[in-house]
Amino acid sequence: MSPDLRPATRGQVFSWAMWDWGSAAFNAVIVTFVFSVYLTDSVGADLDGPFSAATWLSISIALAGLVIALTAPVMGQRADRGGRRRRSLAIWTYLTVALTALMFLVDSDAPYPWFFVGLLLLALGSITFEFAEVSYFAMLRQVSTPATVGRVSGFGWAMGYFGGIFLLLAAFLGFISGDGDERGLLGISTEGGLNVRLVCLVAAVWFAVFALPVLRSVPENRPRGKKGDDDDEVGFVESYRILWRDLKALWRRDPRTVKFLVASAIFRDGLAGVFTFGAILAVTVYGLAPGDVLIFGVAANVVAALGAAVAGVVDDLVGPKAVIIGSLAAMLGTMTVLLFVDGTAMFWLFGLLMCLFVGPAQSASRSFLARLAPPGSDGQMFGLYATTGRAISFLAPALFGLFTWGFGTDRAGIAGIALVLLVGLLLLLPVKTPTRSEASGTWAGAA
Repeated sequence: MSPDLRPATRGQVFSWAMWDWGSAAFNAVIVTFVFSVYLTDSVGADLDGPFSAATWLSISIALAGLVIALTAPVMGQRADRGGRRRRSLAIWTYLTVALTALMFLVDSDAPYPWFFVGLLLLALGSITFEFAEVSYFAMLRQVSTPATVGRVSGFGWAMGYFGGIFLLLAAFLGFISGDGDERGLLGISTEGGLNVRLVCLVAAVWFAVFALPVLRSVPENRPRGKKGDDDDEVGFVESYRILWRDLKALWRRDPRTVKFLVASAIFRDGLAGVFTFGAILAVTVYGLAPGDVLIFGVAANVVAALGAAVAGVVDDLVGPKAVIIGSLAAMLGTMTVLLFVDGTAMFWLFGLLMCLFVGPAQSASRSFLARLAPPGSDGQMFGLYATTGRAISFLAPALFGLFTWGFGTDRAGIAGIALVLLVGLLLLLPVKTPTRSEASGTWAGAA
């Protein structure tokens, strides 16, 4: 049996999923529930000028998305083509770790220039993190089979959410809970936001440690470049020609793959927007105390993890498209309700209900492409999957900022994110689900 067709060991699957577990340090702690809230609610609380701190945050994330749009597709293509996927994962992961650690410097007692330094670190971290995900997503078919890809993808997402639970609990109990000048069980001073800044250091160490197993257990991918495409011969600019050539060939061979890449890029950006701005809305619109945001984060991760794990099994039974459509429709319904309700109780109820469907949509989207990718092109397709998503990652932040600015309230940002999800859902509807025989063929042809 070809090495590419041998089922991965349970240890390799677990090691691969541990990166998802570790990445919660950046997704849950930095982007969603701790550092972004610290920037907008503490460091930039008294910001003067035409834009609120939340709007500045959306601008910085949108600009990061534009940078990714110009560079990430080629980054993923070159790593896959040259057989450097694992090395690329290591480089970008540990650059993200370094940027996370540098967030310790952002002092809330000196908002100028530290607020904007914090925005810069968050934007740069978003870029390096997404570059790392290009290689991580591309490893899915190295650790799954056509019969297990839904479960493996769902297991990875669930591990990420559970990793977020443990880290958020540690951050809350150890550094943030309580009142007064000293917080948490460790009694850390709040002067200059020291307790939150120390959480950034903990997050950096967490990610650094749990990223190691996949780098040790999952082998490097084989080079798949065509003659003349080697990185030593092809410059960065020339790589765009190769990317365009491959996309045209893909469109001629199976246009639904390109259509799915476009649709998933849009709705996945909406999913990212839910987590990026959810904690901010919880505080500014629904009245949650900043400390209680972490408790909600823990509950949200539990619900999302359970949803992802169950949906992985459903995915393998009925197909990924049904899971995605059902999840997006349910999210749009709950977001519509959130536009009109007030108070912490309503946010807890409908916010958690919405989180139940985020994980399934994410994991099923990843497995959808695994079934659809052309034989021998799995690495490039997962690179394109991750990078096309980030190529338009400015949409949700931009629409969130536009709606909050245009309507003069942060609540209106919910409608901006919902619009992105709706467009992605409508574009997905005509894309046909790959049959079981097609999915089996992609694995067989990948040898």
